[in-house]
Amino acid sequence: MTLRPQTRTVPSWLTQWEYAHRSLHSVGIPENSLEAAKLAVKAGLGIECDIQLSLDSKAMVFHDWELDRLTGKSGFTDEFTRSELEKLPLQATNHTIPSFSTFLNEVAAAVPILIEIKSKPGYAVEQTCERVAEELKAYSGDCAVMSFDPRTPQWFRKNAPETVCGLVMREDEFGHTQTAKQREAALMQAEPDFLAYHIAALPNPWVRSLRDCGLPILTWTVNSSQEREIALEHADALIAEGEGLE
Repeated sequence: MTLRPQTRTVPSWLTQWEYAHRSLHSVGIPENSLEAAKLAVKAGLGIECDIQLSLDSKAMVFHDWELDRLTGKSGFTDEFTRSELEKLPLQATNHTIPSFSTFLNEVAAAVPILIEIKSKPGYAVEQTCERVAEELKAYSGDCAVMSFDPRTPQWFRKNAPETVCGLVMREDEFGHTQTAKQREAALMQAEPDFLAYHIAALPNPWVRSLRDCGLPILTWTVNSSQEREIALEHADALIAEGEGLE
């Protein structure tokens, strides 16, 4: 496989932190909530969060396309406005879905943020990229964007080159890069500053060779002590939750 050498200098903070997956959530503290972000800051952890758009094209911090699992309400995130989403209780708690701007205000540059931009086949991910880039113009904290969709880092390199951008990748049946050819094509299209690789696919000779060439490797989602040991040996930074956190 062709190796892509690292061509941009990646800021040192990227690999000096451990990141709480979907913020520091637990029982009663929903994932991607403002309270989970607050607890991550208090614990001295970086934050990983998910972004997609509302009906009125506002960036919202929410993982699933469907609302059911986290809110008990039927429908899709992009079928509701920002105002409507901000009123939906998360997991029967008093916490609600935050907008990205509110989330940034909560973190207030205290810790770095990894911003995963959600995408799927047929999705116009560039619009989400535009909204996130707009929000980040006024934000002074350390942050990076990343996505499974290689169009995301490609867009940021062209339109907001000051933003650190990464490619998220997995090899199992849920991903879109099951073959070596697909993985290489995604990497070449994205030209990422870093790679966030599925912990289940590590150790990995290809990933090791990329790391040896200077491409920083993050790994997700580390959620056990056994996975933590693997991650510490084969990656530069961990995106973790539960028992996978230090």
